[in-house]
Amino acid sequence: MARLPRFVLPGFPQNVIQRGNNRQQILFKEEDYWFLREKIGTAAAKFDCKIHAYVLMPNHFHLLLTPLSEDGIGKMMQYVGRYYVQYFNEGNDRTGTLWEGRYRATLLDPADWLIPVSQYVENNPVRAGLVSDPADYPWSSFAANANGAEDPMVTPHAAYERLGRSPKTRQAAYAKGFKTPLDEPRLTRIRDATNKAWVLGDPAFCNLVEERLNRRATPRARGGDRRSAAYREAAGRA
Repeated sequence: MARLPRFVLPGFPQNVIQRGNNRQQILFKEEDYWFLREKIGTAAAKFDCKIHAYVLMPNHFHLLLTPLSEDGIGKMMQYVGRYYVQYFNEGNDRTGTLWEGRYRATLLDPADWLIPVSQYVENNPVRAGLVSDPADYPWSSFAANANGAEDPMVTPHAAYERLGRSPKTRQAAYAKGFKTPLDEPRLTRIRDATNKAWVLGDPAFCNLVEERLNRRATPRARGGDRRSAAYREAAGRA
């Protein structure tokens, strides 16, 4: 069965994750992290993808980015995957695949989800038990978004810039969001949308995507008509 094309609208952000095969570790030494980070930054610039948040974890990497072209993410991920696998295999005297199939991604509504997903990405090390505070993890965009550290990989999104009139107020407002972790329903929505490649947004945003791409943007409701107004209203409250 042919794979459905991904949901891509140039100018709209995507939550992207690439895992190691069978969730195996892909990053071991500090040099591994530096190499992968450099390739991600190079690929993002080469293929016109603006990165708003990222984290490099031992067994996967996670990006919140906006592609400026329809094939930008695909080309970027292919570039990163190819170069990192070559580097990793040569350095570890191995052959074969490293990744768990295709990367996973979800198109999202920046108005409602850009900031929560950005914080979801940067809080990954805390949820994994690697650190107790996202500020203690060196391989993410938290220092840039919350503390104003220089990071050439990070391009602030308009939704982030609306957090305050100055860089300091934006950083403070963003950092404040980490004091109240995302609740389980929101975490579940982010994970489900990303893993199942559905659109993350309210009914109006999903309608916009469906009209532009002529495809269903959300899963069909069980035991009901997902096209009904009642269903759309309930989905928006989920």
